[in-house]
Amino acid sequence: MAKAKTQYQCRECGALSSKWNGQCADCQAWNTLEEVAIAESPAGKARFEGYGGNAKVTLASDISLDEAPRSTTGLSELDRVLGGGLVAGSVTLLGGDPGIGKSTLLVQCIAFLSQHCKTLYITGEESLQQVSARAQRLELPQTALRLLAETRVEQIINVLAKEKPQVLVIDSIQTMYTDTLNSAPGAVAQVRESAARLVRYAKHTGTSIFLVGHVTKEGALAGPRVLEHMVDTVLYFEGDPGNRFRVIRAVKNRFGAVNELGVFAMTERGLQVVKNPSAIFLSRHPEPVSGSVIMVTREGTRPMLVEAQALVDEGGSHPRRITLGLEQNRLAMLLAVMHRHAGIAMFDQDVYVNVVGGVRISETAADLPVLLAALSSFRDRPLPNDLVVFGEIGLAGEVRPVPNGEERLTEAAKHGFKRAIVASRNVPKSKNPDFRVDGIDRLSQALDLID
Repeated sequence: MAKAKTQYQCRECGALSSKWNGQCADCQAWNTLEEVAIAESPAGKARFEGYGGNAKVTLASDISLDEAPRSTTGLSELDRVLGGGLVAGSVTLLGGDPGIGKSTLLVQCIAFLSQHCKTLYITGEESLQQVSARAQRLELPQTALRLLAETRVEQIINVLAKEKPQVLVIDSIQTMYTDTLNSAPGAVAQVRESAARLVRYAKHTGTSIFLVGHVTKEGALAGPRVLEHMVDTVLYFEGDPGNRFRVIRAVKNRFGAVNELGVFAMTERGLQVVKNPSAIFLSRHPEPVSGSVIMVTREGTRPMLVEAQALVDEGGSHPRRITLGLEQNRLAMLLAVMHRHAGIAMFDQDVYVNVVGGVRISETAADLPVLLAALSSFRDRPLPNDLVVFGEIGLAGEVRPVPNGEERLTEAAKHGFKRAIVASRNVPKSKNPDFRVDGIDRLSQALDLID
């Protein structure tokens, strides 16, 4: 058998060393040496194996382009985020804050799939009794739910070779370790090597694998960045654990759209699918209130209505700019544009902006709604309840169009809105008599429409 030995590699320059040093001898960088495992053949030569076994060159024209069959997970919102379902041989990394519902979601998913195919849930953090108790509490079918408590990768591979499951859950990748490395579980080298072996197994056998990943206090996945490159799909659980609504966002997907969004509600029976997310993100105040604007954002392939709220109050010597769900630097830029091109100054005001429901908006379509919400709060003049707004604002004060404008307007009309303010190039050619669309080219025109 191949014998493994341990070496240390610099993450800056890639130089190898037989022992750990505080400083790399090649590039002189400090604290960059990381433990790596190198497998050697009996002859002493390094041996590397690919996913496909024997190497063979294939013409692109000879490759079948038939779409890979997908299996439903039993949760339509999870299927949407995955790109339509679970693909054989895919590796999905699911990250999120502690207590957000990662294990609950995967137990529900694996319990449903176990009724149709062979599955295995491997836990490294909880006991088998805890996992079984969760499934019982959620009233899930347990007759075909197969569990294993193990953290050693070599033992896991041996079990998989015997059991041959079609779907596998590893909870979590930070608890896994391999004997070829001397570092503790959770170390960068252990996470990278354990994930690499599981990914290689998935590609060889066609097993679909879910990996649960911890996140840092900044919200990023813990461990090496290469972990996200090795897997096929990276999903992030978002939302406040104290809030009943949860959002799953795809930040990488080789089998579907990136930034696709799935919305769930945490109940006593576990995570339940929310089929109409726009309804939960809209407050629908009985009376118009100042500082509130409804915008239409687009997450993946889905247009979604959310409420942007702003509060403008007298500030001190250092006015504050605080955002929740939006980029803070962009708010400062938009306020400067409004001062320069609309003559409205808020340099002595505290400005707070929040997106209702804990949704994070990264697209520029929120520019116009944010400014109108801030102006509404500043003047204490409510905007109409039946108004939706979206559009990008440039530094010259122009209002730029955003992609899929007609789909956004159609979604707003479905929810009973009667009026929209958008960029002139987003105005649809076909007119709806029950839905008025005002197209604008400059920020000043938008302010004239709401005065």
